[in-house]
This record gives sequence, C-alpha cells and structure tokens, in this order.
Amino acid sequence: MAEPGRVLGLDLGDARIGVAISDDGRRMAVPLGTVRTGPPDDVKAIADLVTEHEVTLVVVGLPLLMSGEAGERARLAERFAEALRGILPVEVLMQDERLSTAEADRALRDTGASGRDRRRTVDRSAATVILQAWLDARAV
Repeated sequence: MAEPGRVLGLDLGDARIGVAISDDGRRMAVPLGTVRTGPPDDVKAIADLVTEHEVTLVVVGLPLLMSGEAGERARLAERFAEALRGILPVEVLMQDERLSTAEADRALRDTGASGRDRRRTVDRSAATVILQAWLDARAV
C-alpha cells in the first residue's frame, strides 16, 4: 500500500516550472499550474504550494541524457532539489524525466491544441507525466 498524502511533481524549464499534484491516495497526477523560474521566488512559491495543498512529498524531474548520464540540466535540477530540501519540511526525490516534455507535447498535439496553447501548457503537462511515472512505479 502506498504512503498517504499528496505528492507534488515538478518539471524544471528555463522560464517556468511545471507543477502537477497527486490525489491523497497517490494514484493519479493532474496538472496544477506553473511557477516562474528565478531564485529565491521560485523556491518560495513551491514551498507555498506544499503548505497550501498539504503535500507530503515532492518529486523533481531529473533530465538525464539519453545515455543515462547526468548533463548540465540534470546538475541544475539536482541543485534545485537540494535548495528545496533546505527549506521544505517534506522529502524531495528525483525522477528520471527523459522524453517527458516530448510525450506531453505529443499528447497535447493529439488533443488538437494549437502550437501556442501547447507551449503555454507543456510545462505542467510534462510535470504530470513525470509525477504519474513516479506514482505508477510505486503502485501495487
């Protein structure tokens, strides 16, 4: 049985951080929105979401290279997760996010979303893909 409580999923982008949240039973991820990047406001905004939604765990997407190695973007994600660990009262984990943005963009395209709409929503959709992968890996 999965631990109870909501999980927040994050997809780190250049301009925005996509945010998704799970249900209390940790079965399903849904998009929550985006947070503008830029320290320290981005970390504070995530902390506010953790409090507001009574989140018990945060999952940060880890953009590994296709080879599985950690490149510069992965190192940035790890540093961001470390910053969150320094201020959040909940555990912060990393989740391999290879191809999550491409998968989210493809799903949005399949729904008929225009290029402009896809660009506006792809971050939170990618966060949903990342979080759902993490939840599915732990499902019984």
